[in-house]
Amino acid sequence: MRRSVLKNNLFALKIAMHISPALVFHSAMVRVLDYFEWLFYSAFFMKYIINTIEGDGSYHKLLIFLGISVLVFAGISLYNCYVQEKFLPVVRIDLNDKLTDLLFEKARQVDIKCFEDEKFYNKYTLAVENADTRIEETLNSFFGVLFGAIATIIAFIIMFRIDHYVGLFVIFPLVGNFGFGKVVNKIAYSRNREMAPSNRRIEYINRVVYMREYAKEMRLSNVRRLLSRQYAESIDEIKNLAFKYGFKGIIFHWLKVVFTFSIIFEGVLLYGAYRSLVSQTMSFAEFSVLSSIMVAATWILIGFADSINLMINNGLFVENLRLFLEYTPDIPEDYEGIEVDSDVRSIEFKNVSFYYKDKKVIDSVSFKMDGDKSYALVGCNGAGKSTIVKLLMRFYDPTEGEILLNSRNIKEYNLHSYRAAFASAFQENQIFAMPLEDNVKMGLPDSDMRYSLDEALKRSGIDEKVSTLPKKERSILSKELSNDGVQLSGGEFQKILVSRAMIRNTPIKIYDEPSSALDPISENNLFDNILSSDKGKLLMFISHRLSSVQCVDKIFMLENGKLIESGNHTELMNMNGKYADMYNKQAQNYLALEEKGDINREAVVI
Repeated sequence: MRRSVLKNNLFALKIAMHISPALVFHSAMVRVLDYFEWLFYSAFFMKYIINTIEGDGSYHKLLIFLGISVLVFAGISLYNCYVQEKFLPVVRIDLNDKLTDLLFEKARQVDIKCFEDEKFYNKYTLAVENADTRIEETLNSFFGVLFGAIATIIAFIIMFRIDHYVGLFVIFPLVGNFGFGKVVNKIAYSRNREMAPSNRRIEYINRVVYMREYAKEMRLSNVRRLLSRQYAESIDEIKNLAFKYGFKGIIFHWLKVVFTFSIIFEGVLLYGAYRSLVSQTMSFAEFSVLSSIMVAATWILIGFADSINLMINNGLFVENLRLFLEYTPDIPEDYEGIEVDSDVRSIEFKNVSFYYKDKKVIDSVSFKMDGDKSYALVGCNGAGKSTIVKLLMRFYDPTEGEILLNSRNIKEYNLHSYRAAFASAFQENQIFAMPLEDNVKMGLPDSDMRYSLDEALKRSGIDEKVSTLPKKERSILSKELSNDGVQLSGGEFQKILVSRAMIRNTPIKIYDEPSSALDPISENNLFDNILSSDKGKLLMFISHRLSSVQCVDKIFMLENGKLIESGNHTELMNMNGKYADMYNKQAQNYLALEEKGDINREAVVI
């Protein structure tokens, strides 16, 4: 545990040194000067003043000493003001900027599987959350422990030199901070841990009540009453837990205060007063220094203990940051290799199998696609369609078998060059809070565009909608960052994604359920547009609605990770197998909807 805490804090120090050596220097200097002020004033300053007065010293020397001291303290104060008011506000922005760049770059390199692993993803979010603040706090706590330990030792050496027995009083604040203080922290941790579920419910309810997505349900049902009841129950649970831990917390917190402050303060004062007034074995100057250094030592020790606790707590968060930044991806983004030929002649899967978390999700799949034809992967949910595409785009590597591009294993290609050969429109693709134009181009230079923006919008069928927007293609596609932003329907959202894939001049195009939110007529028109717009490219569709892909050159039917049927629509229907059965069932569902009047016969495309 101690080794882990030290390792994490040294890692934070290393990151800070890499990003801003000046921050490390000033963090250390602020701590050093802080402890120097305590010790100088409590020990040397007080002793010199009193000895000068009692010993009939020179007033001129005293005045010079005071003048120099004022200048030193004023300089330290000016330095602290500079650090707090000028240096830190600027360097915090710089720290956040550079650390964010570091995290963004690492997030781009991390394997896709990590984002699908809940445990890793939770650690990733903890690593990113307030990372810059954690780094700064870790620096402060690290130097607080380092120089706090040195200052504590110096303070108690001074006290020991005045009186050997006064060192015994050190035991009490140690017991208070590291004994009773540890118990107080454990009580607080246990209380907060047990309160966490109730607090999460309260936070959830507070969020839901004001979110736009829940506004309709709030007004059309009695769910608000249910949420209010859950809120009240959570408040009661928190009150009960506060009462449960309250008495124990009071006792140990009181013991911490008594041992940390009361005993050493009153004890040292009474002891010093006895030696000065009764036994007369201590001078007034020594008594003054002893009482002053005692106060300083107590506060230094408290700061030292607080720094240790902060260092331990921040160490847990820094560990997540360290593990994330030290993660070595299986498929690094800077993966070197040969450049992909602009002429893609074929893609082939040869006996490809893939295990995900020890579960076989792709089982010995083999098929070949020519570079100028259209294909479709079909099957029920969980058949392995999306995994096939992720393997094709090298988000994963096969566990067994190989994938060939132009008869070469895709592992031989430069990863950036290989992925640049693809344009895709996935179901899980996102619209960003940016202008519509940027959402389509996605930073694509004009030289790499197959169509102009207007042409791509027209071919996807979203151009009429864009023409009605206040700022046309410069309209922000979200209200999150702009009150002038626009919200799209599900079908319009999909057409933007299709435009995004259409506009890229790449040899391979992948469309994952590009029309699931469209009515049958719009779906049919969209597929016709895609087939005509990307003619001559290697086209791959992923779909569970078989009517939309019956015009492709070849269809691959997947089930439980296995390729069970392949051929064109007519061939598969003649087989009278799984594909034909699924197609006929979907046709019956369309007809049933038509009889109910839910869709128009003319809209049924079978």
